[in-house]
Amino acid sequence: MDEVRIDKWLWAVRIFKTRTVASEACKKGRVMIGNVSVKPSRNIRAGEIVQVRKPPVTYSFKVLSLADKRMGAKLVPQFMENVTPPEQLELLELNKISGFVDRQRGQGRPTKKERRDMEQFNGSTAIDAFDWEE
Repeated sequence: MDEVRIDKWLWAVRIFKTRTVASEACKKGRVMIGNVSVKPSRNIRAGEIVQVRKPPVTYSFKVLSLADKRMGAKLVPQFMENVTPPEQLELLELNKISGFVDRQRGQGRPTKKERRDMEQFNGSTAIDAFDWEE
Protein backbone atom coordinates (compact mmCIF):
# COMPACT_ATOMS: atom_id res chain seq x y z
CA MET A 1 0.00 0.00 0.00
CA ASP A 2 1.79 3.12 -1.28
CA GLU A 3 -0.97 5.70 -0.96
CA VAL A 4 -4.25 6.14 0.95
CA ARG A 5 -6.87 8.86 0.83
CA ILE A 6 -6.41 11.41 3.60
CA ASP A 7 -10.01 11.10 4.83
CA LYS A 8 -9.68 7.32 5.12
CA TRP A 9 -6.40 7.58 7.02
CA LEU A 10 -7.72 10.23 9.44
CA TRP A 11 -10.67 7.98 10.20
CA ALA A 12 -8.55 4.81 10.44
CA VAL A 13 -6.13 6.29 13.01
CA ARG A 14 -9.03 7.63 15.08
CA ILE A 15 -8.44 11.36 14.64
CA PHE A 16 -12.08 11.67 13.56
CA LYS A 17 -14.99 9.52 14.69
CA THR A 18 -16.44 8.93 11.22
CA ARG A 19 -15.12 9.16 7.70
CA THR A 20 -17.85 11.66 6.88
CA VAL A 21 -16.60 13.99 9.62
CA ALA A 22 -13.04 13.58 8.30
CA SER A 23 -14.21 14.49 4.78
CA GLU A 24 -16.09 17.53 6.05
CA ALA A 25 -13.01 18.74 7.93
CA CYS A 26 -10.99 18.48 4.70
CA LYS A 27 -13.65 20.36 2.74
CA LYS A 28 -13.73 23.14 5.35
CA GLY A 29 -9.95 23.59 5.11
CA ARG A 30 -9.16 22.21 8.57
CA VAL A 31 -6.75 19.54 7.30
CA MET A 32 -3.43 20.66 5.81
CA ILE A 33 -0.28 19.09 4.47
CA GLY A 34 2.65 21.45 4.06
CA ASN A 35 0.47 24.42 5.11
CA VAL A 36 -1.83 23.81 2.15
CA SER A 37 -5.41 22.68 2.79
CA VAL A 38 -6.23 19.41 1.08
CA LYS A 39 -9.28 17.76 -0.41
CA PRO A 40 -10.59 14.49 1.05
CA SER A 41 -9.42 12.61 -2.05
CA ARG A 42 -5.76 13.66 -1.62
CA ASN A 43 -3.46 10.66 -1.27
CA ILE A 44 -0.89 10.66 1.50
CA ARG A 45 2.39 8.80 1.89
CA ALA A 46 4.46 7.71 4.86
CA GLY A 47 6.65 10.48 6.26
CA GLU A 48 4.28 13.39 5.57
CA ILE A 49 3.16 15.77 8.33
CA VAL A 50 -0.61 16.22 8.55
CA GLN A 51 -1.97 19.25 10.41
CA VAL A 52 -5.52 19.07 11.76
CA ARG A 53 -7.17 22.19 13.16
CA LYS A 54 -9.65 21.45 15.92
CA PRO A 55 -10.19 24.87 17.50
CA PRO A 56 -8.45 26.21 19.47
CA VAL A 57 -5.55 23.83 18.71
CA THR A 58 -3.81 22.79 15.49
CA TYR A 59 -2.55 19.24 15.94
CA SER A 60 0.35 17.88 13.87
CA PHE A 61 0.78 14.18 13.11
CA LYS A 62 3.61 12.43 11.29
CA VAL A 63 2.45 9.56 9.08
CA LEU A 64 4.51 6.49 9.99
CA SER A 65 2.49 3.91 8.11
CA LEU A 66 -0.66 3.80 6.00
CA ALA A 67 -3.99 2.21 6.88
CA ASP A 68 -7.42 2.29 5.27
CA LYS A 69 -9.29 0.19 7.82
CA ARG A 70 -10.16 1.46 11.30
CA MET A 71 -8.01 -0.02 14.04
CA GLY A 72 -7.99 -0.40 17.80
CA ALA A 73 -6.62 2.49 19.81
CA LYS A 74 -3.62 0.44 20.96
CA LEU A 75 -2.40 0.05 17.36
CA VAL A 76 -2.53 3.77 16.48
CA PRO A 77 1.07 4.62 17.63
CA GLN A 78 2.40 2.25 14.93
CA PHE A 79 0.72 4.34 12.22
CA MET A 80 1.21 7.94 13.42
CA GLU A 81 3.28 10.08 15.75
CA ASN A 82 1.91 13.17 17.47
CA VAL A 83 4.36 16.01 16.74
CA THR A 84 2.13 18.86 17.95
CA PRO A 85 4.23 21.82 19.18
CA PRO A 86 4.11 22.41 22.96
CA GLU A 87 2.66 25.91 22.45
CA GLN A 88 -0.47 24.38 20.91
CA LEU A 89 -0.87 21.96 23.80
CA GLU A 90 -0.54 24.87 26.25
CA LEU A 91 -3.44 26.56 24.46
CA LEU A 92 -5.51 23.46 25.10
CA GLU A 93 -4.63 23.48 28.81
CA LEU A 94 -5.44 27.19 29.12
CA ASN A 95 -8.75 26.61 27.39
CA LYS A 96 -9.60 23.78 29.80
CA ILE A 97 -8.78 25.94 32.81
CA SER A 98 -10.68 28.99 31.61
CA GLY A 99 -13.51 27.04 29.98
CA PHE A 100 -15.87 27.57 32.89
CA VAL A 101 -15.36 31.34 32.99
CA ASP A 102 -17.03 32.14 29.68
CA ARG A 103 -20.04 29.83 29.51
CA GLN A 104 -22.10 29.62 26.36
CA ARG A 105 -25.41 31.42 26.50
CA GLY A 106 -28.21 29.02 27.34
CA GLN A 107 -25.99 26.47 29.10
CA GLY A 108 -27.81 27.00 32.37
CA ARG A 109 -26.38 27.29 35.84
CA PRO A 110 -22.96 25.88 36.66
CA THR A 111 -22.77 22.38 38.10
CA LYS A 112 -21.33 21.84 41.58
CA LYS A 113 -17.97 20.89 40.09
CA GLU A 114 -17.91 23.97 37.86
CA ARG A 115 -18.83 26.19 40.84
CA ARG A 116 -16.02 24.71 42.93
CA ASP A 117 -13.59 25.18 40.04
CA MET A 118 -14.67 28.82 39.69
CA GLU A 119 -14.27 29.42 43.42
CA GLN A 120 -10.82 27.80 43.41
CA PHE A 121 -9.82 29.89 40.39
CA ASN A 122 -11.08 33.13 41.93
CA GLY A 123 -9.63 32.30 45.34
CA SER A 124 -12.87 32.78 47.22
CA THR A 125 -15.71 30.68 48.54
CA ALA A 126 -19.36 31.50 48.79
CA ILE A 127 -19.21 31.64 52.59
CA ASP A 128 -16.43 34.28 52.45
CA ALA A 129 -18.82 36.64 50.70
CA PHE A 130 -20.88 37.09 53.89
CA ASP A 131 -19.78 38.97 56.96
CA TRP A 132 -21.07 36.93 59.89
CA GLU A 133 -19.95 39.39 62.57
CA GLU A 134 -22.42 42.08 63.45
